[in-house]
Amino acid sequence: MKETDLIIIGAGPGGYRAAEYAAKQGLKVTIFEGAEVGGTCLNVGCIPTKTYVHSTTFDEARERMAQVVPQLRAGVEGILSHPNITLVREKASFGNHGDCPCDSSEAKIMGTVPVIRAGEETYTAKDIIIATGSETKWLPIEGIKTDPRVVDSTGLLQLDHLPKRLAIIGAGVIGMEFASVFNRFGSEVTVIEYLKECLPALDSDIAKRLRKLLEKRGITFKMKTAVQSLADIDADVILMATGRKPRTAGLNLEAAGITLAPNGAIPVDDNYQLSIVNGQLSGLYAIGDVNGKQMLAHAAEMQAVRAVNHILGKPDGIRFDIMPAAIFTEPEAACVGPSEDQLKAQGIPYVCKKSFWRANGKALAMGETEGMLKLFVTPPSEGQGGGLILGCHAYGAHAADIIQEVSVLMCKNTTLSELADMVHIHPTLSEILKNAAEV
Repeated sequence: MKETDLIIIGAGPGGYRAAEYAAKQGLKVTIFEGAEVGGTCLNVGCIPTKTYVHSTTFDEARERMAQVVPQLRAGVEGILSHPNITLVREKASFGNHGDCPCDSSEAKIMGTVPVIRAGEETYTAKDIIIATGSETKWLPIEGIKTDPRVVDSTGLLQLDHLPKRLAIIGAGVIGMEFASVFNRFGSEVTVIEYLKECLPALDSDIAKRLRKLLEKRGITFKMKTAVQSLADIDADVILMATGRKPRTAGLNLEAAGITLAPNGAIPVDDNYQLSIVNGQLSGLYAIGDVNGKQMLAHAAEMQAVRAVNHILGKPDGIRFDIMPAAIFTEPEAACVGPSEDQLKAQGIPYVCKKSFWRANGKALAMGETEGMLKLFVTPPSEGQGGGLILGCHAYGAHAADIIQEVSVLMCKNTTLSELADMVHIHPTLSEILKNAAEV
């Protein structure tokens, strides 16, 4: 039995960030990874996808991906070479009570999980972080397991040829990014979506404008359409882009007394800690996609910091209620805080301020005049003159960078008048945001 201060299962963005941060705080860490370090995001997710987004041709994209991914993976391995970190390249699972040399019944009552099994070894730690990420959510569609045309995002990135006709099931982030990219590469792209609009997390006005722009570029959208059979889809490749689900298979969670939520996620509290035996808090934590809260790589990284801080008894001011997100279509879209649709549905009073890329000098100089920003603030009647920033949704060149600025402002409870008083460099795209504060 090997003992350490902290065990981490999974070396994706949440796992390796937790290991790095804990090690720098003086904890001895053992981290397990049965595949490549870096997780889905680095190896088969956001990083490879962005090499496609920023490449001109399909062949160039594949070449750049082959260069960028190993380089970043080496960087993660460098992080995990810290003297306080032991990287075990094995799949890990919770051991059964018989694997524990201690009195397992007593350990269970105390709410601790005494043993982790990996290969032929067993390990123990006072605290354990589960960071196993997520996997493709496959819809129960006729022919999905037998049709050789069907791939998920990982399979699409592994293609060695550009499909002439690409059908994408799902108009969420994954579907829309690949639709934009493969349209630019020259594929005939059709997007099939069950909902009435794409990108449901994005403000519907912004989402519609982006979809209409992509339609003008030749992408066919079939909205409010349910796929009953793949035989009805005329395409060389069919991408299943209907979301992701927490990856928990093979962890033997039952041995730790863990019961999954209805959506398959590991339930946690605001410190990403599990409560298992008789409602008592355990030494178990779950961060990142596996807890199903905010399935974003940057969310996983910050959840890692919160979990380690809780283990150390160290308070922090991380605002998980303010979580920016981006969609790297062309042009890109991004958001932070509620959309106008959500504000209306929740009955929250607001004022909407709009600003457009076509009125910005830098956007005109760049030839990137397509875009709109919607900034939501409290009305003047809402205490201290109102104007508190509630959220912002936008699409246009470098929208993610602008939304990141809004996210920072929201974390500091900035008002519209305070934003209007802040000097912004001219000419920059960030003036689009300042202009919204002035209109």
